[in-house]
Amino acid sequence: MRLDSAALEAALPHADLRPLLMVLFHYTGDEKWLNPPYSPRRNPSLIADEDAGLPPEIQAEIRATALAVLSQNKPPLITSPDEALLNRMMTHSLAETVPPEYAPMMHEQMGFTALGSQIEKPQKQPAQPIIIVGAGVAGIALGKLLNDLGLPYVILEKNEDVGGTWWENTYPGAGVDTPNHAYSFSFGKSHRWSRYFSPQQEIQDYISGKADEFEVRPHIRFGVEVKQVDWQTDERHWLLRLATKDGEETLVAPILVSAVGQISVAKLPEIEGLESFGGPLFHSSRWPKGLDLKGKKVAIVGTGASSMQIAPSIADEVAELTIFQRSPQWARAIPRYHETLSDGAQYLLENIPLYAAWFRFTMFWRYADGLLPFLKKDPDWPHPERAMNRINDRHREEMVTHIETKLAGRPDLIAKSMPAYPPYGKRILLDNHWYDTLLKDNVTLYDEGVARFSETQVMGDKGHHCTPDIVIMATGFEVTKMASRLNISSPAGNLSDVWNGDDPQAYLGISVPDFPNFFMMAGPTTGLGHGGSGIFIAECHAHYIASCIVTMLNGDISQMAATQAAQEAYMAKYNEGHADMIWMHEGVNTYYRNSKGRVYSVMPWRLVDYWNMTRAPQLTDYETVG
Repeated sequence: MRLDSAALEAALPHADLRPLLMVLFHYTGDEKWLNPPYSPRRNPSLIADEDAGLPPEIQAEIRATALAVLSQNKPPLITSPDEALLNRMMTHSLAETVPPEYAPMMHEQMGFTALGSQIEKPQKQPAQPIIIVGAGVAGIALGKLLNDLGLPYVILEKNEDVGGTWWENTYPGAGVDTPNHAYSFSFGKSHRWSRYFSPQQEIQDYISGKADEFEVRPHIRFGVEVKQVDWQTDERHWLLRLATKDGEETLVAPILVSAVGQISVAKLPEIEGLESFGGPLFHSSRWPKGLDLKGKKVAIVGTGASSMQIAPSIADEVAELTIFQRSPQWARAIPRYHETLSDGAQYLLENIPLYAAWFRFTMFWRYADGLLPFLKKDPDWPHPERAMNRINDRHREEMVTHIETKLAGRPDLIAKSMPAYPPYGKRILLDNHWYDTLLKDNVTLYDEGVARFSETQVMGDKGHHCTPDIVIMATGFEVTKMASRLNISSPAGNLSDVWNGDDPQAYLGISVPDFPNFFMMAGPTTGLGHGGSGIFIAECHAHYIASCIVTMLNGDISQMAATQAAQEAYMAKYNEGHADMIWMHEGVNTYYRNSKGRVYSVMPWRLVDYWNMTRAPQLTDYETVG
């Protein structure tokens, strides 16, 4: 693609100089760009200042040189840096030391190594197509790799389109809480994100477009729900019972993959009189199409991530908004959260692939593993009741200051909004004008749960009540179900029983002993509590499962499931990793923990650690049958 000099000159003032510096090094090979005075200043903000803290004269020199070099429309001298050089470049661009073990992972994430390129090519085909359940980002990622490998597959999707949670959650204000350029596939064409944090419809359009680009859509059967799955011991395959538009159907799967998400089954708490309420009452993920809120009295039950997005989006439209909050949550202030990308910034992202790769890297890194060390317990910290360590306490002070500043003059709201647990002990939330919303005259916050409903009222457990026209249940999801909601059984029993209801366990979060030829994406232990992107985890799972499938085909393996010993060793390591993490803090009540008090969802290790765990299967950890 030839660059237009005039368009490039107009765009360069909008460039983030960190990726632009790396582009200059790629194109010139001149190491001066990796040394002072061209050294960015470290900025850990999710959206850092584009000038990189460089003096104005250095900024001008970088842009002028970029214009001269890129206008030549010659190929870069360095197209794919080796891992040592990449590590040096990453360290320089961020102005912080990047451990060398990140280089192989980022080589792949930045597109220098294609995802799946290291997987051996299959020498034979499966007897029947591989079956994947779920056409969200996980199912699409695996489908793309299976296309690359030339393997047959079918994706079963209960909804009418791809997207999973992004297709289902259409409530006002729905959007991503991970920077979009990190919450995206590491492969495929560059996408024009309008904002750093884009709304639901834009994300849904992205996923839909990728299903087409990767040629996954032709493999998807929409409107198909899996009702039951049983392992056929003699035939060595899974038998699926399906509900389709045309009635019931059975399907055989030699290999079955669950790509259903953790936040797809709406959770409605058992509250007295819930079904007696006379007006519209619905879960936030089941938002009615065409719902008119103008001039209505609305109640929201819950103050988690969905509520924090809904309330600011509807407060100015409704007559009254009453929010019932069982417990307050920490919310980070994110400057520039609603900011759109300029046309100049978009030009650079769309026309200079290396700039787009490095821009994505900077976004990915800032929301990756940097927070994790500060979520561990310091045994010598004198205030364990409020924070895990000195840095965690500093983060707490910043968030306290933010709450007190936003709610200045309202000590009642400050008291209701101030959490007692250490920051990041629950899902990381972003202040999407939440505190501004609480100050509006038509908004009331009750710091209490809901005790009961009547035909016209919602009554709190401290005695407050309201008479809404509409009730929104922002009450979360049945996260512990995961793949067990497929009603899948093997000779070991039904997966829900094997997991004792809410105690899901799996080797690498992917394979369960005695459930042969069954793999999970977004399984237990693989959620993210410290940062990172769910699409990154989907790529890890896609790579690993595709490797397992090829290993089975090329090794004439008809059955493959993790051994009990491998799962126990993995789970012991996982539980040990959580022993001193924030999610086990006694003051934290989070859905990351089950009824037994064990963390089952989020991982305690770095993204790079899990990436390395999921490179390729170790057959010694599996029971196989030829």
